Amino acid sequence: MTNPKISIITPSFNQGKFIKQTIDSILEQNYPNLEYWVIDGGSTDETVEILKEYGDKLQWLSEPDHGQANAINKGFQRATGDIIAFLNSDDYYLPNTLQKVAEVFQNPEVMWVAGDYKIINEQNIEIHSLISLYKRFLQLFNSWPLLSVVNYINQPSTFWRKSIIEKYGYINENLNYAIDYDYWMRMARQVPLTILKDKLSVFRIHSTSKGGTEFVKQFNEEEIVLEKFGYPRLSRIMHHFHNQIIINVYKIVK
Repeated sequence: MTNPKISIITPSFNQGKFIKQTIDSILEQNYPNLEYWVIDGGSTDETVEILKEYGDKLQWLSEPDHGQANAINKGFQRATGDIIAFLNSDDYYLPNTLQKVAEVFQNPEVMWVAGDYKIINEQNIEIHSLISLYKRFLQLFNSWPLLSVVNYINQPSTFWRKSIIEKYGYINENLNYAIDYDYWMRMARQVPLTILKDKLSVFRIHSTSKGGTEFVKQFNEEEIVLEKFGYPRLSRIMHHFHNQIIINVYKIVK
């Protein structure tokens, strides 16, 4: 089996508390054909010093940018891999993730892949297992109509071929919260998603993360995305209704 080149992009800004765990989780995959870029937005904490410690084990730059989407796009522009993904600087991969992904992409018909994940808090303790279970259940019914109602794709566990970027473009830099959902909906009708049952990543919720404090804004942007792409009014109504239920649940569990 050949090992396709995998490019991972980590956008970063003042996440020195977590970024070492992120970087180590990628480098310790020991994947033989890896390209890894950290695109830092000019952090003022210990991030740059941490990056320097890795020498030539990764590639990085640190300069002011226009936010997360802009940083990811800078990475995409530099990526030369056959398979692309971005992993935020407070999340990390589980062991053997890249090898599992590479095996799936041996099938030339597979264009993008989403796996399972687990959620942790600032202290690395697993939380919200019911949310993970709920998404896992929804993935059993994977389809673009369902995705227009609820986002069941776990961003840190999602990988796609570079040809997807060549066809569908870069991340929408006008969005702040639903940049991944916008990308999924851009291609959902045209390119079938392959679901992996394996847990591939760990998603961290903490006091300064978007997922921890600004999920209402994220849900509002998701509805804007659906309207932009012309999804039926019924889908948008159902999406809004579902989000309202989830918001009430989140207020209890978060």
